[in-house]
Amino acid sequence: MRHAFEVAKEEFIYTYVRQTDEHDLCRLEMRAFFGCDSPSNVIKSNVKIDPSRSPFMKERLQIMFSGNDFEALKRQASEFVSLQTFKVTCLNSIALDTTAKLHHPERRSIEREIGEVIQGEADLLKPLVNFGVVLLDDVWHFGIIEESKPIWRFHMKKPHMYSTALSTRVARAVANIAVPHPEGIRAIDPCCGIGTVLVEARSMDIDIVGRDINPLVCLGSRKNLAHFGLAGEVAIGPIAEVTDTYDAAIIDMPYNLFTHITAEGQQDILKNARRITSRLVVVTIEPMDHMIAEAGFEIVDRCIAKKGTFERQIVVCE
Repeated sequence: MRHAFEVAKEEFIYTYVRQTDEHDLCRLEMRAFFGCDSPSNVIKSNVKIDPSRSPFMKERLQIMFSGNDFEALKRQASEFVSLQTFKVTCLNSIALDTTAKLHHPERRSIEREIGEVIQGEADLLKPLVNFGVVLLDDVWHFGIIEESKPIWRFHMKKPHMYSTALSTRVARAVANIAVPHPEGIRAIDPCCGIGTVLVEARSMDIDIVGRDINPLVCLGSRKNLAHFGLAGEVAIGPIAEVTDTYDAAIIDMPYNLFTHITAEGQQDILKNARRITSRLVVVTIEPMDHMIAEAGFEIVDRCIAKKGTFERQIVVCE
């Protein structure tokens, strides 16, 4: 007889929902998290990620057991004991890779059949644990669901904003790409502007500090952090004055369409970034490969983040 939360080896299924123009950015975030990606809207991995971190994840299923057919899964469920009140949810409400969507009556039937054989008390309104069932590539899986909470949505309206700032979804993904596994990692955003990346990073407990040469935007960045109850250092000054070293840096590169920075100024930012970090994620609207190489970095991954006809390059450098 198996009890809840007795899992020999952790394995997870992550489902995704993203817009067409977010596809490449989503895959770059996948590669940062898992070391691989999937062209579809689902990925299986032994790496445990809080699904609320990603702006694209829908849910995470921690697999407890699997079966080659539904009856095999049901037999295992009949030996399963839940020590907490529970409900069962079928995750096939959307097509998952090549597995077609299951219609509502079929999903409810699956939930009922599995729920009825589990040894424990069901509670459809306020369960203490939510179990999931999913059919994926002709294999049935049962496990514990962790649904993604769209925390980034609450950050869309800030006290201080400007039109050229990254969207909250892109900023959150960029923070994850730079620091996919935050434990023991120190990061810096030395051109933080109004703090869009800082807010997303600090809301995920990433140890990051901000900096900008403009005192007014530094003040706005601090106010944005405080508005969401987040703590974080935002210093005034150029990247050239940074004396500490960091495990990762994020630079949404200033560009002369909206600022007075020159190509030499951009190159100086990159060279100083090489001095203080060994991992850099650059966000840029124009090609900078030659500048990145001249600064001493190697490009290890990249993607295009689109918003209508406007494109930004997300470039991962080491």
